[in-house]
Amino acid sequence: MSDQPKTAVLHRMVMPDHICPYGQKSLWLLRRKGYAVQDHHLKTRAETDAFKALHGVDTTPQTFIDGVRIGGHDDLRRHLGETVPGPDATSYTPVLVVFAVAALIALAVAWLRFGTPADVSVLPTFIATAMCLLAMLKLQDLESFSTMFLNYDLLARRWVPYGYLYPFGELGAGVLMLAGVLTWLSAPVALLIGGVGAVSVFKAVWIDKRELKCACVGGSSNVPLGFVSLTENLMMVGMAVWMLAFAH
Repeated sequence: MSDQPKTAVLHRMVMPDHICPYGQKSLWLLRRKGYAVQDHHLKTRAETDAFKALHGVDTTPQTFIDGVRIGGHDDLRRHLGETVPGPDATSYTPVLVVFAVAALIALAVAWLRFGTPADVSVLPTFIATAMCLLAMLKLQDLESFSTMFLNYDLLARRWVPYGYLYPFGELGAGVLMLAGVLTWLSAPVALLIGGVGAVSVFKAVWIDKRELKCACVGGSSNVPLGFVSLTENLMMVGMAVWMLAFAH
């Protein structure tokens, strides 16, 4: 068995005003995989254009292994057995990240208030925090959200402005629930938007059998409309019922 290290040649842009991030990622990936890298810097636009013309490529960085051109960063990842998700690939990751962060915040708040994360307040704090985080993502691009929302929400289809108002209602209800004030306002709002949302998602996915993307984390989302989307709405309904019961 040869003791010679694996070697690769990397050509990447390293200029005074620009260091290619994909070149840096390629260098890190190669070294992580055990390659000794000959790291060639393209220091000017003219040098970069000449390199691309010589090798008949449109982009840099470019990696060569055993004298064979592997390609750019995505090509290198594929060559080394790494996952390269497509631009239209669906994923639950964004909404799961929101839920995970909301859970950590809820645990931290309980620990701060009661000296332990094992407190009954964790669940309602988690739900209210998740509502606020999800609303924030929707409000980053309200126009895109409202457009995607119209694909399946029953109330928005009847009254288009509802698609613009929804994130504000979700955020407002979440903040009021966290503060524990104005339950008479926050609970009905959460009950309305959560109830309509749950019915809309159920109809679109399980009755009409439509394959859609959920607007729950914003209008550029690749989250499939389905169980997670339904869970978001049912959490709001459950939170509203709990708040109303607690208020009485």
